Amino acid sequence: MKRFFTKNGIWMLSAIAIVAVVLVIMAAWGDETSFVRNAAGVIASPFRSAARTVSGWVESAADHFQSIEDLQQENEDLRQQVADLQEQVRKGQADSRENANLRHLLQLRQQHSDFALESAWIVSRSASNWQSSFTLGKGTNFDIAIGDCVVDPYGYLVGVITDAGTNWSTVTTILDPESAIGATVFRVQSAAVAQGQLSLMHKGKLTLTYLADDESLIHGDLAVTSGLGGYYPAGLPIGTVDDVRTDDSGLIRYGVLTPKTDMAALTEVFVITDFTIVE
Repeated sequence: MKRFFTKNGIWMLSAIAIVAVVLVIMAAWGDETSFVRNAAGVIASPFRSAARTVSGWVESAADHFQSIEDLQQENEDLRQQVADLQEQVRKGQADSRENANLRHLLQLRQQHSDFALESAWIVSRSASNWQSSFTLGKGTNFDIAIGDCVVDPYGYLVGVITDAGTNWSTVTTILDPESAIGATVFRVQSAAVAQGQLSLMHKGKLTLTYLADDESLIHGDLAVTSGLGGYYPAGLPIGTVDDVRTDDSGLIRYGVLTPKTDMAALTEVFVITDFTIVE
């Protein structure tokens, strides 16, 4: 180190002297701003620019996040409004269905003043592939009993009550293989039996059997309940004839009926708890 200063000292002193002279000259020429202040300004300028840039970015970011929060709140408010509107629509639909069912019930009672009718909602359906039935949310506490006929809002036959508890009852539909109801072909007033068949149940159809040998069925013939024996009311529409077939032996003819009611679409039915027997 000593050798360094000995060898280069003259040059360092010369450089310091030159810088001092330059500073004196610049100070003499300066107006109000000193060289040091100018140098400081030059050095600080990039930092001031960077600070302004950062400050602007921070403000922009703050505005951006505020906008996001505002949008999120707006979306939440819109979702709540949609939920409220959907609830109003559901309530309106429920009220509309209830009003329609009440009108149908009124019409049924006007058409069948001899019937005592009890409305009931379907609460569950059979999951079995071997039967066609469903459960109602009313039972013996509403005078519903085994053997009562069940109709849809238009008075079309749905089935028969086959089991009942205090606040529930089971309806076996006319499609069920165990169902058999006395029927009459309305056009010719010929007796028959409307009977469920497993092979037709899944197609939503049933059979019209025990036809008279000379019975001539045609497409569109209406089958109604016969009322024979006083078990069921007479004249309830069951279904219309789609086809006339013979069994495997080729000797016995039977009709294929399409029910007047759509079983799959039913949500509410009417139980005939009492009726006047017409002789």
